[in-house]
Amino acid sequence: MDLGLKGKIAFIGGSSSGLGEAVAKNLAAEGVSLVLSSIDEEGLERVKKEIHDSHGSDILTVQADFSCEADLERVVSETLDRFGHVDILFNNTGGPPSCMFEETTSEMWDKAYRLLLVSVVTITRGFLPGMKERRWGRIINSTSIAVKQPVENIILSNSVRSSVTGFARTLANEVAFYGITVNCVLPGYTRTQRVDYLARKAMEIEGISYEDAIKKWTAQIPMGRLGEPGEFADMVVFLASENASYITGQSIVVDGGWVRSLL
Repeated sequence: MDLGLKGKIAFIGGSSSGLGEAVAKNLAAEGVSLVLSSIDEEGLERVKKEIHDSHGSDILTVQADFSCEADLERVVSETLDRFGHVDILFNNTGGPPSCMFEETTSEMWDKAYRLLLVSVVTITRGFLPGMKERRWGRIINSTSIAVKQPVENIILSNSVRSSVTGFARTLANEVAFYGITVNCVLPGYTRTQRVDYLARKAMEIEGISYEDAIKKWTAQIPMGRLGEPGEFADMVVFLASENASYITGQSIVVDGGWVRSLL
């Protein structure tokens, strides 16, 4: 199937590993030029080399701390200097620390807010004018199953990622006239470094083994296994495509059936 993405330009946050890396590789396979950004410069260069070796893609890497607004503004500036515009924006970052409410501090709340919400707002503000001018764009936000059904031990993520959903749903209506779609994709328990970290934190908080933490989650998933990053990336690539031109304002779960709600 031709997804109509050849020649498009995509910005991919958190693309040095995990979900962002998988999205970058799947988009590159469709002929998309890429801007890869993450705090992990070494990881970015590894992903860049792997993609270039496989697809010969035009790739810019920009190292940045997504909790720092000055870094975010620099990311936008360097991207526009190189490519002039962005067609596909995949907002994605790592998550804040796993903890219980009484362990949190004001500083932790502030950093989570900056990492998860301010990063989305700042980067979207930077690339949206070009999308409106070209009357085409895809804004896709990686949030979490936690916005539909809270996940234990991650109160920072549960709280702040939900605000991204409100932002995206409102923005979707504001920009639909310009041929721009805005959607969220909600990963469930997926085989990434983040889930490995959460399993190790569960060992500390709940006093269980690493294996028991993984088994506890897989027992809650009707498909009986963790997801793979590529399965999540397939949904993102579809939403970025011409085929998804009438889908906007949605939060689409990729979780093997973990969320039990009707909507």
